Amino acid sequence: MTNKKTLILGIGNNILTDDGIGSRLVSDITNLGCDPNIHYDTACCGGLEIVEYIKDYERVIFIDAIRTQEGRPGDVYYFIPSDFQETSHLSSLHDVSFLTALKLGHTLNLGLPDDLHIIAVEIIEDMEFSEELTLQLKERYPEILEKVLEIVRLIIV
Repeated sequence: MTNKKTLILGIGNNILTDDGIGSRLVSDITNLGCDPNIHYDTACCGGLEIVEYIKDYERVIFIDAIRTQEGRPGDVYYFIPSDFQETSHLSSLHDVSFLTALKLGHTLNLGLPDDLHIIAVEIIEDMEFSEELTLQLKERYPEILEKVLEIVRLIIV
């Protein structure tokens, strides 16, 4: 059980194939949790909009999709803001970057947490309309869920 007020936030759009992996994972993790200090939510935004979701929490764990050149579909990555790599939603081409939004939120004393963690899952497709994951991610989903749970447990201990 954690004593910090924690938010686990899945980011992504559930109707854009693999893009919804963060939301799907949080939905499954929610069903396993019973700690009253952990709150679960999903969002389809990044940049400045993310500030509203995370303010007043002591710790936030983001779960998002990522596309890298060397990654394999279903690979799970862990970042903290100091080694952050752009994920699919935390930063947006139409908004300020995730790190800029955090800096602005701290400058304006908006009550943002310092304890931030990013879990990202390598995806294949995020431009086609479908509520289904691609076959590669669907096949690896139990393994992905277990790895994400392992990381979450390490963070909240």
